[in-house]
Amino acid sequence: MRVDGAKNSVLKLMAAALLVEGTTTLNNCPEILDVPLMQKVLEGLGCEVEIEGTVVRIHTPANLSSRADFDAVRQFRASVAVLGPLTARCGEAIVALPGGDAIGSRPLDMHQSGLEKLGATTHIEHGAVVARAGRLRGARINLDFPSVGATENILTAAVLAEGQTVLDNAAREPEIVDLCDMLNAMGARITGAGTSTITIDGVESLHPTEHTVIGDRIVAGTWAYAAAMTRGDVTVAGIAPRHLHLALAKLKTAGAQVETYDNGFRVRMDGRPQAVDYQTLPFPGFPTDLQPMAIGLSAVAEGTSVITENVFESRFRFVDEMLRLGADATVDGHHVVLRGVEHLSSTDVWSSDIRAGAGLVLAGLVADGETVVHEVDHIDRGYPHFVEDLNHLGANVRRI
Repeated sequence: MRVDGAKNSVLKLMAAALLVEGTTTLNNCPEILDVPLMQKVLEGLGCEVEIEGTVVRIHTPANLSSRADFDAVRQFRASVAVLGPLTARCGEAIVALPGGDAIGSRPLDMHQSGLEKLGATTHIEHGAVVARAGRLRGARINLDFPSVGATENILTAAVLAEGQTVLDNAAREPEIVDLCDMLNAMGARITGAGTSTITIDGVESLHPTEHTVIGDRIVAGTWAYAAAMTRGDVTVAGIAPRHLHLALAKLKTAGAQVETYDNGFRVRMDGRPQAVDYQTLPFPGFPTDLQPMAIGLSAVAEGTSVITENVFESRFRFVDEMLRLGADATVDGHHVVLRGVEHLSSTDVWSSDIRAGAGLVLAGLVADGETVVHEVDHIDRGYPHFVEDLNHLGANVRRI
C-alpha cells in the first residue's frame, strides 16, 4: 500500500502559493475533497487552479483579492492558512472564520497575536478575521502552545517581513518542515524547521517553484493500526517512518512486529493485541489524529488501556459510537478507560469528523456481522480511495 501526499501539508502549500506571482506546481497531491475546496478559496482570491490527478498548478496573479468569502472558507479549517500570505502580500486579509471537523474549539487568538507582533492590526468583524498592515517587521514571537496553524500563518507572513523573526515554541510537525522546504525553494530564508525555534530572515520577494508533497503520516498510521486491529499484515510505502516513530513504537508494545525501511514500514500482528496507554501531544508525541485508531485497537486488546486527549477536547465524541459497537469504555474528563473485549458487535454508527469516520470503519472490520457507518463524507476529506484501498488489503467494504 502506497500513501499519497499529506492532507495536512498540501492545503497549506496551496495557500503559500499566494505569496508569489506566477505558477506554483505541487506534485504528489492527495485526491481528497479538501483539495478542490482549497481550489475554490484560491480561485475566489483571483488565482487560476488546475488539478490533474495528483498534480496541482496554481497561477497566482499580480493583483490578488484580499477577501476570502464565507461560502468557501466555512467548509474546512485549513482555509485559515490564507491569512498569513494575504497579509504579507496584499497588506490586508479578510478571512471568514473557518469551519471544519467537530473536534473542539480551535480559536485564532495565536494567529492574530503573531501577526500583531509583526506589525499588523487584527480584529474579528462580521464573522471574519481582519488583518491589516503596511510592510511587516520581524519580531520575537513566543507561542503559548505549539499550534500548527499559528506557526504556519506566522511563517508565511514573516517571510516577506523586514528584518528577522524568531518564533519560539513553534510546532515541529513534519508538515511544518515541508512548508519551510517549499518556502526556502521559493527564495525564503528559514532555519530551524523541525525544532521548537524557527528563524526567518525576511526577503523582498519570492519566486514560484515546483514541490513534491510529503507522504501522509496519518493515512499511513491508519493502515498500521488497521493491521494490528485485524491481526493482519500490511506494508506501507511513501512515508518516512520517523514521522510515525511513537505510533509504531506503541504497536510494538502492543505485540505487533514492526519493520521499518527508508520509505515505509511493515506491521504484522499474529495474536490478540495487548493493552497500551496513550496520550496525545504535539509532534513528536502521539498524534491526536490517530487517537480514534488507538481507541479502536484498545477496544479489542487484552487488558485495560487509558487514553488521554491533550489537544482537542471534543474528540471523545467518537467513544459514544464505539459504545454502540460494544466497546467497554468510560470517559472521565480528557481520559477514556477501555477494557478490551474479544470482538465488537455490529450496528449502525455515525462519524463526526475525518478520523472518527475512518476509526469507525476499522472498528467495523473487527465486529461480528455488518456494520454501517453513516456520514462518511467526512472520510472523503482526508482519505483518497478509502474503500478501494481497504478492499485491496482484504477487507469487505462497500459504499452505499
